[in-house]
Amino acid sequence: MAGKLQGIFTPNMVPLHDDGSINEAELRRYIDWLIDRGVHGLYPNGSTGEFTRFSVEERQRIVRIVCEQAAGRVPVLAGAAEANVRETIRACELYHEYGARAVAIVSPFYYRLSPESVYAYFEQIARNSPIDVTLYNIPMFASPIDVPTIRRLAELERIVGIKDSSGDMAFMLRMMAAVQPVRPDFSFLTGWEAALAPMLLMGCDGGTNATSGVAPEVTRRIYELCRSGRIEEARAVQLRMLELFDAMIYHADFPEGVRAAVELRGFRMGPSRQPMSANQRFDRAALQRVLQCIIADFGLTDPPAEGCPTRTGNMDQDRVSQIAAGVVERLRAQGML
Repeated sequence: MAGKLQGIFTPNMVPLHDDGSINEAELRRYIDWLIDRGVHGLYPNGSTGEFTRFSVEERQRIVRIVCEQAAGRVPVLAGAAEANVRETIRACELYHEYGARAVAIVSPFYYRLSPESVYAYFEQIARNSPIDVTLYNIPMFASPIDVPTIRRLAELERIVGIKDSSGDMAFMLRMMAAVQPVRPDFSFLTGWEAALAPMLLMGCDGGTNATSGVAPEVTRRIYELCRSGRIEEARAVQLRMLELFDAMIYHADFPEGVRAAVELRGFRMGPSRQPMSANQRFDRAALQRVLQCIIADFGLTDPPAEGCPTRTGNMDQDRVSQIAAGVVERLRAQGML
């Protein structure tokens, strides 16, 4: 598995017991399910995997479990973002021992650093890491990695690719134009599935997409259609997937919408470590019914018992409709209607 990183890598969530501890058996079952449904790789300790809500030891355990369960069937791109260079290099060493194919390292977060500092950070990691490194650009949460810095870092043999979650098509094209002439083996992965098909059609090698943890059949289909040049079919599936993506990402605190959607595929994800108010729990139940209707349209689950009201494209309005439908169904079950 030492070849170029390409395809759809799933930033998998981590199932939890009711007490908040890692549900290892369910995580292993989830990994098997993702592989059976055709994901090209796994990405533990990503943003969707809530890596900041786990301890260092838990992050290490998560990567070990995923690597063990994957057992070489697909490559593992392990999130290795820690708070400083020393701890990040230690994570690189451990994940190399566990059998990961590469690590993904986010640009320094909390402190907003200059491009020169960002370069120095990644250079030191690359010169001391025993495992291949992919840059992780997520400018909404961490110091941005600009194109000149990416071009300089691409000269380091250990750095083999970038995961970009900016969603900026022009930025991706500028990266490819700057890097591909000198590093044709460099991997470009998009972390923003709202632009997955356009990015693939312009030459991206794949993606690390939260939606693949819910509907891996759909994200793989987009990848295959783009690779085979079936643009109109890819466009149609991309537009349908956009509704699922928007519902999960924009209508609950991330990644709670993803957790609600994964549960609809038959997994017990448990409660988030982020406390929720009573209003949020009620709103989540309504969102989950909307998500169930969307996923049912792909033929991947059954629609809710109360049925699916016509979706308007206005998620707030659609959730109100689902709340009303749920109340009516409960009253009918109690013989009050």
